Amino acid sequence: MKTGRRNSGRYDASRPISTDDRHHSRYTSRPFILSFSFSFILLFLSCGSSSDRFTLEGRFRNLNQGEFYIYNPETGTKDTIHLRDSRFEYERMLDEPTQLVLMFPNYSEMPVFAQPGSSLSMKGDASHLRETEIKGDDVNEEMTEFRLAIKDNTPPEQSREAARYVEQHPESPIALYLVTRYFVQGSTPDYPQAYKLCKLVAGQQPVNLSARRLLHRLEGLKNFKETGKLPRFSVKDTKGQTVDNSWLKADVNVIVVWAVWNFESQNLLRMLRGRQREYGNQRLHVVSISLDASMTDGKRILERDTITWPNVCDGMMWQTSALQQLGFGAVGDNVVVDKKGTIVARNLDNKKLKEKIDSMLKGR
Repeated sequence: MKTGRRNSGRYDASRPISTDDRHHSRYTSRPFILSFSFSFILLFLSCGSSSDRFTLEGRFRNLNQGEFYIYNPETGTKDTIHLRDSRFEYERMLDEPTQLVLMFPNYSEMPVFAQPGSSLSMKGDASHLRETEIKGDDVNEEMTEFRLAIKDNTPPEQSREAARYVEQHPESPIALYLVTRYFVQGSTPDYPQAYKLCKLVAGQQPVNLSARRLLHRLEGLKNFKETGKLPRFSVKDTKGQTVDNSWLKADVNVIVVWAVWNFESQNLLRMLRGRQREYGNQRLHVVSISLDASMTDGKRILERDTITWPNVCDGMMWQTSALQQLGFGAVGDNVVVDKKGTIVARNLDNKKLKEKIDSMLKGR
């Protein structure tokens, strides 16, 4: 297995951490990691309202100007970060620890663990975004080391290392991110493993509402089916109309999950609209499920792209019942169903989804 190691004493993906040598590991040697939630509470109480600002500043070589996004994956709120003279500075008010995600122009993402009163620095190269470093506190530096250690590993190897980390450090805020990133939102979700690991995290972090919400969502994903008949579902679209299995009677039917803060999912919508124009609404039915907290932004995008198929958005985001009913777990998830209600394909990327639709409809 490929491994990554930066300096002695830091993360080494090639060596198991035994009970004895954990005392020498950077994971457990610092009280901050072991008592993350408690430390946050102390920090918040001691700082008060005068220290509720979070700042992130950074520098990128080989990129003079540009912009990228930072968003909250739970609320869907996003901000634009502008890069000028290779530098940027971002600031926001926080009243509790928050896990944010940076989205770069190439659609790669990077987690940021923010807390009130903290200040982080980022340094990277535009041509090697995966090697970007975030410094300023133990948690973000630990996450940076983990990313760098596994960056050249294969996806299965990365998932194994993620599981290994969670099992050894379920008390760390990094653990919940790894469960979501590698076992829920991956190209091939592993919901049983995600549930097992999330249950471990929730047990070690009983006051972590995000862990409890994810655990609840994973319990609902037991309906996930790769093949066979599509599970029974019934939802209301934004116009108040009921959409259920009886609506999927075209030659090809696609249900897709999207959000205004996820550009790849928007590309899926545009591709599906193009296929509908070519084959006709009667041959290709589409239902979209929006994970946005508000219908307003999504409505503007749908109107802009002249998309008129049923769109589901109840403002519940990850808690929307449509995800549990249909076994979806990530933005961009999709299912292809034939006119008999049989699942033909699951969670295809843009190119493969287009090819699947074309192969089913061309020549008919």
